[in-house]
Formats: sequence, C-alpha cells, structure tokens
Amino acid sequence: MLTTSLLGRARALQDDIVAWRRDIHRHPELGFQEFRTGRLVADTLSSMGIEVQTGVAKTGVVGYIGEGTPVVAIRADMDALPIQEDNDTPYVSTVPGVSHACGHDAHTAILLAVARLLNELPDRPAGQIRLLFQPSEEAQDDENKSGGLRMVEEGVLDGVDNVIALHVSSAIPSGKVEVRSGYAMAAVDSFRATIRGEGCHGAYPHTGVDPIYILAQVINAIHGVRARRINPIRPAVISIGAVHGGSADNVIPDAVQLVGTIRSYDEETRQRLWRELEQALAVSRAFGGDYVLELIEGYPATYNDPAVAGVITNVVTELFDIDRLHPSEAGMGAEDFSYMTQKAPGAMFFLGAKLDETNRPHHSPIFDIDESQLYVGAAVLAETACRLLRQPVSSGTRS
Repeated sequence: MLTTSLLGRARALQDDIVAWRRDIHRHPELGFQEFRTGRLVADTLSSMGIEVQTGVAKTGVVGYIGEGTPVVAIRADMDALPIQEDNDTPYVSTVPGVSHACGHDAHTAILLAVARLLNELPDRPAGQIRLLFQPSEEAQDDENKSGGLRMVEEGVLDGVDNVIALHVSSAIPSGKVEVRSGYAMAAVDSFRATIRGEGCHGAYPHTGVDPIYILAQVINAIHGVRARRINPIRPAVISIGAVHGGSADNVIPDAVQLVGTIRSYDEETRQRLWRELEQALAVSRAFGGDYVLELIEGYPATYNDPAVAGVITNVVTELFDIDRLHPSEAGMGAEDFSYMTQKAPGAMFFLGAKLDETNRPHHSPIFDIDESQLYVGAAVLAETACRLLRQPVSSGTRS
C-alpha cells in the first residue's frame, strides 16, 4: 500500500524544492567547504523540529527522524565543482570559477523536501530515518578521503539497515526514473606517470633518448590493454587525459608526463588493469628509457542491491506507472555512494532532468536541469524509505 497521499504532499513541495535548489545553486561551495550550504540545511531541518548533527565528515549534516529500528538512511551530496558557469539564468552561480555542474544542489533540495514529507507524515512506519547531507563527493582531501568515506568512518552508517539515494541526469527525459540493479557505476582510479629519456638537441636525436617517441609506443600499449588483455565481457576503461612534455621546438626533453583514469566494476579486473598499466609503461625500457608510475586508488564500484533496486522500481510503477521507468544501462561514471552501499544494502536511482535539446553534460559549463519534476525524486525517496522501514532488505549476493 502507498503511504497516505505522499505523492500529493510531494507535489505540493515543488516550489520549495526549486527555491532551495536555486539558493544553493547561486552560492556553490567546493568539497569540504560547504559551510553556507551546511548551515542552510541544518537551519531548515531545525525549523522542522528535526534533530540535527553538524560537523559530520568536516562539513556534513545528519538529520534524525524517529528512533529505534529498523534504520533507513537517505543520502544527498552538497558540493559543487571548480567550473565557471556559462548559463544566463536568474539563479546563475555568483561565485567565480565554481558552479553546481553536476546537480548536487538539486539532490540537497530534494532531500530537504523528503525530510519535511517524512517528518510530517501521519502514518510513517516505526523506526528511524537518517538524512545524510554529505560533503565532498567530487573530491578527496589531503588524506585521499571523500565525504562519503569519512561519513562511513565516523559511524554515520552504523546500525543502518538500508541506504538509498538519487542522482539527477541531464541526459534522461525529465521525470523519467532509471533504476539499475547490480553493479551500476564503476570503480575509479587515476594514475600519474613519467617517462624518462635523455634530453638532447632536436637536430641530433641519436645523441639522446627521446621520451616523446617512447611515449607513442607506450600509448599504443596502454590502449591495447582493454582490447587484448582484459576479458571482453568485463567492463573496463583506461583513458589518458593529459600529456605534458617539452618546451621548445628544437629541444628533445628528458621526460614527459601523462595522467589518466581507470574504470572497472569487479575487483579482479581492477587489479588486472593496474598490473597491465605497469606492463605497458615498462615498454619504455625496451627503447632505452624508464618510467615512474603513481597509482591513486579512488572510489570502489557502486553496487545496487537487487532487492533494494526492486523496491524502488515497484514504488515508481505504483506511484506513477510503468512508462515512468527509463531503460536501465550501467555506466562507467563513479560515485562515492559506493562506500555506503558497502556498509549497508542500498541503491541509487537516476531522476531524469533533461532541460532542452541542447546537450548539457554533467561537469560542463552549461550544465543545467529541468526543475519541474524534482518532486518526483522526493516522492520516490520518501515512499521507498517507508517501505524499507516496514520491511528492511537483507544483502544479496554480488555477481
């Protein structure tokens, strides 16, 4: 059974969601600097009579509704990106070089609406709701820890039976909901490498060891890892994002640098990619050079528990209809929500928010969303939380 008039209550909060989202959008803050956003969240929750804990994971906020067991957590991230916004809207970022180019402003606004919905719901099931307003999903601190990892380490997920979240998508039709089951987003690692040679005059390349020539061979070897060294049915990516080397047209440098990203789902493939990247760089030694590699371990893969994903799917079809569902397709993006789903069975769904026919990709200067369907996310989160309170889901087997 659907919780009493929950969809109607969510629809009535649509204007509030938009107002919160626009306020946060105008005042974006980078990871672990969400001081204003955290105050807005804490003050808003307190005004609703919700118990609030601040300073969690540095700048995060946790709200508590109800008590006892079971415990269902709902997460939203609050941080923005170091991107100059290039939109002409009444709510454009007022902070130079910083903008909400991934939709975290909408996530925070939606969770504030969920807080009001659940706090005022007359027939809310017994148990506790934890509202997790997380800092710094986009970046790690000087200890290589993101906000999600710090929240887990500080015990915010202790005792939680299930955890859920949403992510808006500028590529999915507005109001549609995509629910992925199993591995839904990739593990992400990055690397920095230096290929060393011997610098010399560009007119006399034979007197040195050209690292740029070696780099050409290494890049081919790296791109061959996915094609020839990884099981073709296992998702995997190695991409080189930047190459730096040299400073003059007639000088062969003594070294070049390259940086890149590594994506995978399962841990076996992840470890294999690391080893194969090392082997690809070792090609440099065959040409008289050498290399130094630094691997930076990032977020694990996000695993949507099939049973929790099933609850979300049922909620969507019963609140709306089956046509509201968008075909699911796993992606190679990454999310530190993965740390939370390692701690408790959970799932993240995607809420379509495509604004217009312009391509407005996440992490771009022209990213923006259609705000008209944000109440859909609030309704689905709130109803899913109620169902999980009535019947928590036990962890399934990962495959």
